[in-house]
Amino acid sequence: MTAKPHAASCDRNREPILAVLLRHLGDARSVLEIGSGTGQHAVYFAAAMPWLRWQASDHRDHLPGIGQWLEAAALANTPAALELQAVAGAGLQPAPPLPVADGVAGFDAVFTANTLHIMGWDQVQALFAGLPALLAPGARFIAYGPFNYGGDFSSDSNRVFDGWLKARDPRSGIRDFEAIDALARAQGLELREDAAMPANNRTLVWQRTPLPNG
Repeated sequence: MTAKPHAASCDRNREPILAVLLRHLGDARSVLEIGSGTGQHAVYFAAAMPWLRWQASDHRDHLPGIGQWLEAAALANTPAALELQAVAGAGLQPAPPLPVADGVAGFDAVFTANTLHIMGWDQVQALFAGLPALLAPGARFIAYGPFNYGGDFSSDSNRVFDGWLKARDPRSGIRDFEAIDALARAQGLELREDAAMPANNRTLVWQRTPLPNG
């Protein structure tokens, strides 16, 4: 059998990320992860939060590897991973089925890690444009990764990393927090937490405006 895909960074960052997730997902019933990669985060977070359903998703090429992690973990709250991509000008495609709770459709949270600096800016815009169709009222969008502030790198290592990213793909690069927050606010999301993480990363948490009587 082919060995499961493995990213050492997932082993290093999963506990600090989980600490933030636990502060915000105590009452969540459904989470969509965009860009699940190897699938390591999906099984680790789902095992730590058995009260919610963790829906992994990624490009179709990554689904077999994610499936290996899900099958090995055999958790009751991790359904099969879905194909999902941020498509410039079209949002998130194909549209995933939405969970329904108390007559309201939508995920209680969407989570993504180490994706915004990998995608082109037009794909980042597509991701944010697709969030309203996925999020239930009051739901959260949570993003982990490196970010610049005030147009400056937060560390020399992030500057080097950004150069490596752009040499590999000129469309990629560490994003400015202010530009990302503007995209979030344009979709009705308000920043709730900006948590410092190891290795000069951040975990950002936005919340969608609840219903007027919610």
